[in-house]
Amino acid sequence: MALRTETDKETGVALVTLDRPEKLNAIDLATAEELVAVWRAFRYDDEVRAVVLTGAGGRAFCTGIDRGVDVPQPSSPYTIDDPLIAIGPKANDLWKPVIAAVEGMACGGAFYLLGEAEFVIASQEATFFDPHTTYGMVSAYEAISMAQRMPFGEVARMSLMGTAERVSARRAYETGLVSEVTGAGGAVAAALRAAAVIASYPTAAVQGTVRAVWSAKEAARTQALAHAPHLIALGNLAPERQAELFEGRGRGGGEPRIR
Repeated sequence: MALRTETDKETGVALVTLDRPEKLNAIDLATAEELVAVWRAFRYDDEVRAVVLTGAGGRAFCTGIDRGVDVPQPSSPYTIDDPLIAIGPKANDLWKPVIAAVEGMACGGAFYLLGEAEFVIASQEATFFDPHTTYGMVSAYEAISMAQRMPFGEVARMSLMGTAERVSARRAYETGLVSEVTGAGGAVAAALRAAAVIASYPTAAVQGTVRAVWSAKEAARTQALAHAPHLIALGNLAPERQAELFEGRGRGGGEPRIR
């Protein structure tokens, strides 16, 4: 199992941990299926009233899709199979509040998860970046998700700068991606405290509020996401060329700038 789930029955808070630290919590097909299953199970579990999502190991929250995954694609230029499209709670019709606790790196496909959390708490050592353009891929779903949380210019910069630049936890807080910055290693504890407060309130009111907040932006988000498959199909380099760029990462580029 690549996912650990622990529920505190006293507080009503579930802690979901991506548990592939040796892979920086990258998501393979089995992990994607586990995420779908856990979100859907929470819909029927009345003991769970709030959720904290994090990654194991401290080095990374999640680094997106596991590059070792083979995802066959249809030949049509009008569609694309994305194994991460359904890994978030909202994609699985879960409207219980989810708080993301970020330690270490959060990049690429991690934004599918961060984009569907109610809010994000990060430790001071957390960094955020989007490597797509560096490796010849269109950042579509990720950029659209972040555009719901951050100013346009900040999303554009992060999406376009690729691996050359990482957004610090402090800058993420200043731009609205992160709601709280903790000391090193403190993100999960802070998220659990916040989740326990929320879980203590009447659940129907909490879930209704979650739906209300999301309805404020859902129309624009849905319309934008409808364009994503076509932009990816048209703009992505061939997989073998992407692999070449990925294998050459770090050669002569130096350390990424953190801002």
